Amino acid sequence: MKLLLLSNSTMPGEPYLDYPKNEIKKFLGEKPVTAVFIPYAAVTFSLDTYCEKVEERFAEVGHHIKGIHTFENPVKAIQEAEAIVVGGGNTWQLVRMLHDRKLMNPIRERVYNGAPYIGWSAGSNVACPTLRTTNDMPIIDPLGFDCINMVPFQINPHYLDANPEGHGGETREQRISEFLEINPKCYVAGLREGTMFKVEDGKIELIGERSCRIFKKGQEPYELKAGDDFSFLL
Repeated sequence: MKLLLLSNSTMPGEPYLDYPKNEIKKFLGEKPVTAVFIPYAAVTFSLDTYCEKVEERFAEVGHHIKGIHTFENPVKAIQEAEAIVVGGGNTWQLVRMLHDRKLMNPIRERVYNGAPYIGWSAGSNVACPTLRTTNDMPIIDPLGFDCINMVPFQINPHYLDANPEGHGGETREQRISEFLEINPKCYVAGLREGTMFKVEDGKIELIGERSCRIFKKGQEPYELKAGDDFSFLL
């Protein structure tokens, strides 16, 4: 498998998908690739608008995308995809549409058979066993919480260490601790913005300048940085 799992698409003050564009280019290689793009996490803007934004940045680094909604047969499109890209947005909406279109298993099979996979935010969350470490509001019934299950651990995208000033609700760490009470055997990686995991040839590495916070029931949360050993997650 080849996976590039990003915490987020865009850093404050930067153009859309600007910070990861060179990693995307390296990940897909020098030969131009046209990936099947899954924009189903979009809620407040159209799928076509989403595709236009992503295509602009991919074209800048020599690659392209084509929206899955433009194919007559979405399952066949996945089965024949050079690469698969899943954008962020609302994870619940994304999972619902993947279930509706019966795409979870075809995506997993295509990636296991060699197609590179790139996801950010919700697109990274659905690469995990379940959507239950998303930050998103459950705006729709997802028809089940199971996801693509290409990695055996959970990602919490956009991980924040503390709440904004004046906010009295639970911190992200407290929410993850609740998840681990119910799922004690699972690791959760708090993936901070501006960072990503690359999984290739059975190895996993963190890319980015910020550290990653690791959660496991019975252990104190701890930090790992780029260059550290993350192999226990796999």
